[in-house]
Amino acid sequence: MKYTAENTFHRILVSLLLMMVAVILQADDGAVLNRKIQLPKSKESVYKLLRQVSDKSGYLFIYDSQIINNDKKVKIAKGEYTLREAIYAITGNNQLKISVVGNHILLQVTDRTKAHTVISIEKVDSVEKKFFTFSGAIYDQITDEPLAYSAVGISNSTIGTISNQDGEFKLILPDSLHHSKVKFTHVGYESQEVEVGLLAGQHIRFALEPRIIPLQEVVIRVVEPQEEINRMLENRKNNYSTSPVYLTTFYREGIDHKKNNIDVTEAVLKMYKTGYDVNVNLDQVKLIKMRRIKSIQESDTIFTKMKSGINSCLILDLVKNLPDFLKPEEQNKYEYGHTDITVVDGRRVNIISFCQKEYIDEPLFKGQLFIDAENYALIEAHFEINPKFVQQATDLYVRKKNKDIRLTLQQARYNVSYKLSNDGIYYVNHIRGDLEFKMKRTRKLFSTPLYLWFEMVNCMVDTTDVNAFARKERIPTQNIFSDTKYQYDRNFWGNFNVILPEEKLKELIINNLSEVSEDLIIK
Repeated sequence: MKYTAENTFHRILVSLLLMMVAVILQADDGAVLNRKIQLPKSKESVYKLLRQVSDKSGYLFIYDSQIINNDKKVKIAKGEYTLREAIYAITGNNQLKISVVGNHILLQVTDRTKAHTVISIEKVDSVEKKFFTFSGAIYDQITDEPLAYSAVGISNSTIGTISNQDGEFKLILPDSLHHSKVKFTHVGYESQEVEVGLLAGQHIRFALEPRIIPLQEVVIRVVEPQEEINRMLENRKNNYSTSPVYLTTFYREGIDHKKNNIDVTEAVLKMYKTGYDVNVNLDQVKLIKMRRIKSIQESDTIFTKMKSGINSCLILDLVKNLPDFLKPEEQNKYEYGHTDITVVDGRRVNIISFCQKEYIDEPLFKGQLFIDAENYALIEAHFEINPKFVQQATDLYVRKKNKDIRLTLQQARYNVSYKLSNDGIYYVNHIRGDLEFKMKRTRKLFSTPLYLWFEMVNCMVDTTDVNAFARKERIPTQNIFSDTKYQYDRNFWGNFNVILPEEKLKELIINNLSEVSEDLIIK
């Protein structure tokens, strides 16, 4: 079979230059906190001791980790404790306010003067809008591993964000949502809801419990994978919007070459998204604000730039722009299997794995599709260019070559997720692409890695009075976004929700914002 690059999904995809719903019930605090547990004699960190209490009581803790020191070593005598006594003994603070919310125990400081923290005020039509914030990190309750790309959003709304690769998140909300509930969701875990007002102004550590699928559910239901995919395609008209909508999104793209050589561009974008059945080329993007932060050694003259990162986020709306592994006419190139069952937000989800057939030697995709078992909606997709043939795809990703540098593609991975809104429609939630190259200079003995990535999170959906943008408001999505001219703003994000930067990026941003050079201020 002859390999024709022009017809592959990944040529269009990107071009380069060099979530069982838990019902929150207010428990009888006294009855719960007077329950007795046995604790062994031990000297451990506050975090590990509270986890012991969780294991014995079945209640998970929520607290501001900036107030309660997780790493503090504490000695506990062997004996019987009420939950309240155990908490006081471990934290060393018998003035804590302890509340029981569902299966969580909320620890708060009694001298907090405000129920929430106002972080900014802006005037809109002469009316002051107040905002509050809360942040934290999401972990696996059993393994204590951070849960990357967990959905964090306001229940029955389209407002939200996701956790980063370190499981960290931050959510900024208008004061009108202070009595709403926030939902934490991750594939394969029990979703949890908590009243926002209990978390406002805090930095919390939140654990999600893995959802175990009973064996009988796995055995009884037999799923034919290609039929499952075709049903997903048939049900797009019921699950995805057929009308244009506005998405307010956060976008980030970055290039990482060697240590401390990083170039990051971040932006708030407003997207005009046409219905799933309309050509993706009719989608439009408007820039709200952006910034570029770079830390490149002067001696490093590798001018590597990413082209079409924003356009890739549009292309990666898989239900709108079908890749070959979803097209019925291309499915003969792939082997499909029903490999697992999981849950997303309490709904059973079938995992369909796919990989190119053995006799096909061109670089196609392999990965997993997460399809709702009831309504056949595509919830998530994780896929990559088959590692066996990934180097053959280099020319699909490198547009302009430097004669002194040889680039070889090592990995091209993508994650796409959709979220269900209260109107029963799924909207694209998060898109991320990670690309890794091996870079070899002429007359150099060793090669060095080059990483490029882009990601976008949908922070809000608006379906009212949706119209295409005026031509002068649109930005060209095929261009090199980092070269876009913009006015630098030290109070950059304001009240927009974002994906928090991982630790390495956080350090870069902090350092560069304190030493920002003149050429970064005005672009």
